[in-house]
Amino acid sequence: MAQRRPFAGASSSTARSLALIGDAVHNLGDVAGLLFGWGAERLSARPATPRFTYGYGRSTQLASLINAVLILMAAAVVIVEGLQRLMEPVAVVGGPVAVAAAVGVAVNLGSARLFGSDHSHDLNRRAAVVHLLTDAAVSAAVLVSALLVKLTGWNWLDAATAIGVGLAVAWSGWQLLRDALVVALDAVPASIDLNEVDGVLRSLPGVLDVHHLHVWGMSTSQNAMTAHLTRRPGSINDMDLLHEAKAELARLGIAHSTIQLEPPEGA
Repeated sequence: MAQRRPFAGASSSTARSLALIGDAVHNLGDVAGLLFGWGAERLSARPATPRFTYGYGRSTQLASLINAVLILMAAAVVIVEGLQRLMEPVAVVGGPVAVAAAVGVAVNLGSARLFGSDHSHDLNRRAAVVHLLTDAAVSAAVLVSALLVKLTGWNWLDAATAIGVGLAVAWSGWQLLRDALVVALDAVPASIDLNEVDGVLRSLPGVLDVHHLHVWGMSTSQNAMTAHLTRRPGSINDMDLLHEAKAELARLGIAHSTIQLEPPEGA
C-alpha cells in the first residue's frame, strides 16, 4: 500500500507526525483565541456610551464563543485526518517529534502559570487557561506517542494519538461553548445561588416580599441584578435599606444592582 503524502509543503520528517501537526494547529488556534481574549478585555474596560449604556463587557463573552469555535474546528480537522491516516499510515521519525512535543509541554505549562490561580471567576480568563492546559496535555500525549513509535516502529500510533488528542480537544471546546452560551443567554451565573440572593433580600429589615428577581452576567466577570422589594412603610429609611441591600449583594458577587421598593398592596 502506497504511503499517503504529507500535508502540502511538509518536507521534513517531523511534519509527518499528524499528532504533532494537530498540536501545532491547536496552538495556532489558541494564539488567535488569546488575541481575541486580550482585545476583548481591553474593550470591556472602556467606559459606557450613550448607545452602549452597559459598556462593552459582553465583548469578553463573544471572545469566549470565538475561542470555543476555534477549538472545535481544530479538533474536527485533526480527527478526520487521523481516521484517514489509520487506513494509510505515514512513517514518523520519533526523535525530533519527541523533542518538539517536550518543548510544547514546558511552554504551555509555563504560560498557564502566568495567569495565576485567580481565574475561575472570569470565563474569558478561564478559557485561556483551559486552552493552555489542554495544549500541555496534548503535547504530553504526542511526546509519549513519539517515544513509542521510536521504540516499536508502529506508525499507526501517531494517527491513533492524533484522534485521541482531537477528541480531548473537542470535549474541552464543547464545555467552553456550553458555558459561553449560558452566559450569552443571560442565565444566572454559575457562581451565584439565586435562592441565596432571594433569602438575603427577604432577610433585610422591613422586607415583606421579593419578586421580579433577575440575575445575569454583564460580562464574564461582572454580575448584575434587578428586583422588586415589597417593604413595610416606616420600618426603615429607604436609603438605608438600599445601602444595606447593595452591601449584601456585593458580598455575594453582584456589583451592579437595581432595586425597586414597593409598599404592600392596599397600603
